[in-house]
Amino acid sequence: MSVTEGLLVRRLVLVCGPVSLASPGPFERVSARPAKAEIDPLLAAHPDVPLVVAGTDADLAAVVVRLLRKGKLASTPVGLVPAEASEVARLWGLPTDHDRALEVALSADPQPVPVARDDAGGVLVGKGTFGALKGMAYCDDTLALRGPARSIEVWPDRELGLAVQVRTGRFKRGETLTTRAFQLACEPARPTRDGVPYPRTVERWTWYRHTEDLQLIGASAQQH
Repeated sequence: MSVTEGLLVRRLVLVCGPVSLASPGPFERVSARPAKAEIDPLLAAHPDVPLVVAGTDADLAAVVVRLLRKGKLASTPVGLVPAEASEVARLWGLPTDHDRALEVALSADPQPVPVARDDAGGVLVGKGTFGALKGMAYCDDTLALRGPARSIEVWPDRELGLAVQVRTGRFKRGETLTTRAFQLACEPARPTRDGVPYPRTVERWTWYRHTEDLQLIGASAQQH
């Protein structure tokens, strides 16, 4: 048995959608953005086993949702082998090369990193965005927007839980605010969570720090 194969025995690798890995496995093949029907039986069959998600940030978010719903978020380390450009990898200093990312995900220790929830039952592990809109937004008690915005970006941040950047002018990037919660009331607009557009427009939206952190395998102690 190779070193990689030995590590695979101790961590459950979920290969999501069309992603392929050079290593021979064993892996569990699941759908892109796997849901309850696929993930919950695997969690029951492999209790207390760290997970490795080979996929996109959205695939990771889907797995995190199931861990959160089962009360296993704080106790189950999770690694990521990014399938494409990854905000999670950028934020927390994870390797993006498949072979190196798999090696780290199978062998490194976890670090706690914040996870954001929203009022539609989802989570945010990388970046959330809105395009051009008009409305009012608050970061905790601080007014972040009144009127039009060209874009809004939100991502997990270790300081308070979330970082928010509102761009109002064509060339004005806007300051970055840290907050525990971001609340928006606006004319109909569509949020994007970890690269996936929400299925409908909304007039109200909230992202807020979850009470428990994700135990992300291989994450840097310093945020990037």
